[in-house]
Amino acid sequence: MARQARRDTSPELLLRRALHRRGLRYRVDAALPGVRRRRADVLFTRARLAVFVDGCFWHACPEHVTVPASNSQWWRAKLDANIARDRDTDVRLEAAGWTVLRFWEHADMDAAAAVVHDAWSRRLTGSDGSGDLPPEHSGGL
Repeated sequence: MARQARRDTSPELLLRRALHRRGLRYRVDAALPGVRRRRADVLFTRARLAVFVDGCFWHACPEHVTVPASNSQWWRAKLDANIARDRDTDVRLEAAGWTVLRFWEHADMDAAAAVVHDAWSRRLTGSDGSGDLPPEHSGGL
């Protein structure tokens, strides 16, 4: 597990490049305010927008989840704890007035960048845009 890249994965880089092309500037692998020992892949502090690119294995993607056969009980518990931590992070950030967007690593990152840009624009202009984000992008997986 220590060999796994914590940041700068291929999907993250694709998303960041797409966001940069759209003129957005952001913090990378940034500590989350008020949530100890947790970090966002992309953070827009002024807009209070946190973006995560979740790996299919580590976050148990419903389409691609696999549990190793060796020591499967331990792995199942580990992956379940990761999911619980993700939900807890979402709840804490949203309670503090942040918008949380999560994307799977296999998602189209150009489309994800469009969703992020739209959310960023709404957050900075003050329009609530309630109901505008598709449910798979609004604070949950």
